[in-house]
Amino acid sequence: MIDQEVSSNDSGEWPASLDAMTAAPEYHRVLLENDQVRVLDTSIGPGQSTPVHTHASPGIYYVLNWSDFIRYDADGNVILDSRTLAAKPNTGAALWAAPLGPHSARNVGTEDLHVIAVELKGARSGTPQ
Repeated sequence: MIDQEVSSNDSGEWPASLDAMTAAPEYHRVLLENDQVRVLDTSIGPGQSTPVHTHASPGIYYVLNWSDFIRYDADGNVILDSRTLAAKPNTGAALWAAPLGPHSARNVGTEDLHVIAVELKGARSGTPQ
């Protein structure tokens, strides 16, 4: 989330074992999937952390409920701390997101972080088409 590109590995894709639905299914639920899109309902409660996972396709994230979070790379380094954002998305905001390489997220707020992600299959670029 939050318009940040994370570079892919040398092959251009990540292992299927790191896909959000395989590596972190307790935080993601598929609402719709076909050849063009995958729509995920993502919810992370206060204090919860996801396992390391990926989102290989770029997409649109619709904020149902905002809470501050920290995104870490696969090695545990902070790559985004939402508490440092100049402006935080409101409920109902739509955000563009480039593909996200191996990462985990920890909800450091007091509310559920709840978003609907519409991932655009086949679109591997971080730029909207």
